[in-house]
Amino acid sequence: MKIAFLGTGIMGCPMAINFVKAGFQVTAWNRTLSKTGPIKEAGGYVAQTPSDAVKGADYILSILDSGQVVREVFFESGAVDHMKAGTVFIDMASIPPKMAQEHAAWLTDKGVGHLDAPVSGGSLGAAEGSLAIMAGGTREDFDRAEADGVFKPMGRASYIGPAGSGQIAKLANQIMVAVNIAGVAQALLLASAGGAEPHKIPEALLGGHGDSRVLQEHGRRMIKRDFRPGAPIRNFVKDLNTVLDTAEDLNVRLPIVKAVRDVFQELYDKGLTQHDHSAFLLHLEELNAPIRLGTGPDIAPE
Repeated sequence: MKIAFLGTGIMGCPMAINFVKAGFQVTAWNRTLSKTGPIKEAGGYVAQTPSDAVKGADYILSILDSGQVVREVFFESGAVDHMKAGTVFIDMASIPPKMAQEHAAWLTDKGVGHLDAPVSGGSLGAAEGSLAIMAGGTREDFDRAEADGVFKPMGRASYIGPAGSGQIAKLANQIMVAVNIAGVAQALLLASAGGAEPHKIPEALLGGHGDSRVLQEHGRRMIKRDFRPGAPIRNFVKDLNTVLDTAEDLNVRLPIVKAVRDVFQELYDKGLTQHDHSAFLLHLEELNAPIRLGTGPDIAPE
């Protein structure tokens, strides 16, 4: 079965490699072609253009930076005209729900299936094949992809509802992650200031009501002061802006999300665009100087 995989960055590269390992014929494309090198080494193929990548593919998967990039790569470039009828396009980027619905309608007119299927789990989940996948689209396209084993190399997929529903679920996910990260950072800083050993907190709370994957993964990042991205602030600000825009369209007020977004926007404006979103801690430390979590140096993105 032929898979086209477009977007081989922090998330996409290990995801595409997992498809190769699972026995799929994978053709990868990325704007920066050097990022496709590990996929070629694993046994995949590399296309020079999006149009070349999608030709003859049974499934087209992509995980690109934004809705506008998705539109440029697939629609404005003309790649959509090279998709064969019956192909299913699985868009794993986090984009506005309305845009996902537009893309689904355009592709349906061309006889191509569409699932908006954003993911959660970060770079670790992408490498492990343990991502949570939230899919919107027709039940027929989802069931077909499930039967063909397309989701299995990536993680666990759930059908949420019609086009755009996957994106709505991802926005709900990002709300929970944002609020949780803010809570974990404050809790660990307080624990450190009070004389507790911060590295003992994730262990002590394991299985309790305060436990979460954010605590176990991003909390440990904060303790180690390792701000290399699993999920960069640049993308997180984009997602939180989409949350607030969508909430405004639905006449829903989300004051806590707005407060957290404003902090991440401040970090973004200071140039920390590639830092992991666990760098929320740095904002708190600036407010509370000289209180600091741990004594080690910061490990910044390369």
